[in-house]
Amino acid sequence: MHRSRIGVVLIDHPADLYPDAARFWAAATGGPATGAPPPENPYEHLASLGGDVSLVLQRTGRGTPSRVHLDIETDDVPAETSRLLALGAQVVVEHEEYRILADPGGLVFCIVPVQTKDFAERATIWQ
Repeated sequence: MHRSRIGVVLIDHPADLYPDAARFWAAATGGPATGAPPPENPYEHLASLGGDVSLVLQRTGRGTPSRVHLDIETDDVPAETSRLLALGAQVVVEHEEYRILADPGGLVFCIVPVQTKDFAERATIWQ
């Protein structure tokens, strides 16, 4: 048995596009993004979407297209990876603590360890 849920919605932009995109999304959502997170932290929180789900900007590296992706948080990354592979996902990159997968249509998403405070009460339990 393990649990999972969507914890974060990320708006990804490569570094060269990031400042303008961050200013746009901050204005569009009323969020606080500066457009210039420090080099060691590529994330800027924009807003809470309810149920402790966050909208976050992510500065990505060269070659990564601008996109929106989801972080699925779980208390068991290997089990959630297996569950989603059985549903048709494919592994893109396997890191020690998290995985980058693609759905059957090619949309990239991540499976990450628990990140939100309300995970226990909002996650789905999988057998």
